[in-house]
Amino acid sequence: MRKICVIGVGYVGLVTGTCFADLGHQVTCIDVDESKIEKLCAGVMPIYEPGLEEMVRRNAQAGRLDFTSMHQEALDGAEFAFIAVGTPQGSGGEADLQYVRAAAESIARIMEHPLIIVNKSTVPIGTGDWVADIVRRHQSEPVEFSVVSNPEFLREGSAINDFMLPDRIVLGSLDPEAAAKVAQLYLSLRAPIMLTDLRTAEMIKYASNAFLATRISFINEIASVCEALGADVKEVAVGMGYDKRIGPDFLDAGIGYGGSCFPKDVQALAHMAAIHGCHPQLLRAVMDINRDQRRQVIHKLRELLGTLDEKVIGVLGLAFKPNTDDMREAPSVELIHLMQSEGARIQTYDPVSMIHADLYLHDVDLCQDAYQAAQGADALVIVTDWNEFKHLSLPRLKEAMRQPFVVDGRNIYDPDQMKALGFVYRGMGRGYVD
Repeated sequence: MRKICVIGVGYVGLVTGTCFADLGHQVTCIDVDESKIEKLCAGVMPIYEPGLEEMVRRNAQAGRLDFTSMHQEALDGAEFAFIAVGTPQGSGGEADLQYVRAAAESIARIMEHPLIIVNKSTVPIGTGDWVADIVRRHQSEPVEFSVVSNPEFLREGSAINDFMLPDRIVLGSLDPEAAAKVAQLYLSLRAPIMLTDLRTAEMIKYASNAFLATRISFINEIASVCEALGADVKEVAVGMGYDKRIGPDFLDAGIGYGGSCFPKDVQALAHMAAIHGCHPQLLRAVMDINRDQRRQVIHKLRELLGTLDEKVIGVLGLAFKPNTDDMREAPSVELIHLMQSEGARIQTYDPVSMIHADLYLHDVDLCQDAYQAAQGADALVIVTDWNEFKHLSLPRLKEAMRQPFVVDGRNIYDPDQMKALGFVYRGMGRGYVD
């Protein structure tokens, strides 16, 4: 058993700390937001993640996991300090490192014994060296430490599974002994462990996310071509996915990616490339295509309704993806703003994210279920592919609507079935339409 401090109790920090505790380590999670800590101590989760609440409760009751807002308490006796704070997008597209700086300075002022500082946050290339410099400059007395980059590859909605069954563990450091000690924490997971230098480890994270975002934008561009030429992108994606060189993942055409990672990470990588004299044309195209997908929904609605002014639009789904309550950079937010700017009235439903809607949306009718969101609607837009929406009673949905127009932004319905039921259906790149 090792003693671990995790700084930050957002998606990455809370999942990381809880999973380490579940592996048998002694973990203290710290956050400067005292309200979050109070809620966690009371068993109330600050985020929605399947399975997390039960795992937090189990490990807290076993005495392996606790929470504090005091750095001194969290770092006391710790061998590892994981920095898992947010790195939001700055005004110029760069990653904002103010919270990483604050964490590093706090560690430096308090540490009294040798420590391995692990960057878990997604940070620009060179941040590991920068953190080491901050710690050295802010120590009251010189104390030995090492910095290791250990980027996370957790997907919201399946984060616990991703931690416990990882494809790989990436560790970067200029101190091989420190990296080996961090590797020991993960040995029971029996996953491939890659040891490299700090900057390469940091780049692996950005390159991975940018590549996945590129796949999404690629299939969305293909969807646009399919629509123009009468092909079905879902079938095209299946045919592509059988090729072992390509594979089936991240080939679901729709209204694009969102969330806290892909948008800001692609933007941050493009920013880093540009300021260092590179020309990230591909990354810029990825972002442009993603933005254009939202506009395609508006074009489809105009085609069906003529105008959006004074029309009632039902929106199913607010979270950027299913199995999470996260609305950061969610397609729903931009879509609803675009529809409202053209005079539409919005009524919406999401199984989990409704509690956050007021932070992102204004003048929207929040409904109790999908059928209420469809009630009296001139058109219905599917934004998040929750399983709940895939199993709705479509006849009941049609009966609730004023007009049977559906724009399926996630291609969850079969066009032929929708036509047979009397809907006027528009998917994303679904080929033949009426």
